[in-house]
Amino acid sequence: MIEQLGIIFITLIPLGLVVLFSICLLRSFKMAPRSENEKHYQDPVTKSRQLFPSLKDTHSKYLSVIIPAYKEVDRLPTMIRDTMDYIEQRQAKDASFTYELIIVDDGSPDKTSEVALTYSAQYGTDIVRVLTLDANRGKGGAVRMGVLSARGQWILFADADGATQFSDFPKLEKSGQAAMKNNDVVVCGSRRHLETESVAKRSAFRTLLMYVFHFEVWLFAVKSIRDTQCGFKLFSRQAAEKIFTRMHVERWAFDVELLYIAEKLNIPILEADVNWQEIPGSKLDPFAASLQMGIDILAIWFRYILGIWTIHRKKD
Repeated sequence: MIEQLGIIFITLIPLGLVVLFSICLLRSFKMAPRSENEKHYQDPVTKSRQLFPSLKDTHSKYLSVIIPAYKEVDRLPTMIRDTMDYIEQRQAKDASFTYELIIVDDGSPDKTSEVALTYSAQYGTDIVRVLTLDANRGKGGAVRMGVLSARGQWILFADADGATQFSDFPKLEKSGQAAMKNNDVVVCGSRRHLETESVAKRSAFRTLLMYVFHFEVWLFAVKSIRDTQCGFKLFSRQAAEKIFTRMHVERWAFDVELLYIAEKLNIPILEADVNWQEIPGSKLDPFAASLQMGIDILAIWFRYILGIWTIHRKKD
């Protein structure tokens, strides 16, 4: 009986690995082309439609803030208020600090775009622009579409839930300015300093998922930083162009791919500790999200290792 169980176990392991590898290789990463509608933003006052600029253009703002939003009618106003409080106070002290917010509605079925457009009407479309995607792409797709439309010398994406205090932006900015190499740098907001406290509050199961995820990311993809998933990341314009024009992943594992690309291109990557709090209203199931991201990380690794995806070094 024991020998039979042993044979079954030995047989199932390679079979399971074959199934897992097949799932990873067959995992679909179809990035839909940008539609004509997604190339334009609306002026809610004049009702006219204007063409977004391109990331390939010379910057005309100091900072672009990209805010991916999916069904964020309730949480978006608080985040915008926190962001504008910091930005307006800083510009009052420094007129050279020019900025824009690009709110990317990721195909929300609710009134996220309508709420976002009220800020365009309030501040003007030179300050707040709304990019409404035709269909849900995923957070990575929303961030990418916003970045490709940005005018900033620096480009920051910040989650619409406001979990990270926007007043922590200078920490990322100063780190990026100090570590810039050939106009390239990525600075990631990090919650690594909060890990001990978060472990104490989490269930044993969620803690196990966290450690397994960290190990998988380190083993198969990103080795230079600890926290790859914090939704508060800053890019120099040149680094953003190099990374976001090469991306394939549009859903939750997109952070891992963009940092993997940055490492392969020898772009400096730093972590800056930020204040972070969990905001009610999360749309993620921890187990399902961890499983999906785990599969996607393996899929990313397989595709690059096998040469299905490549990272060509373009001439700058």
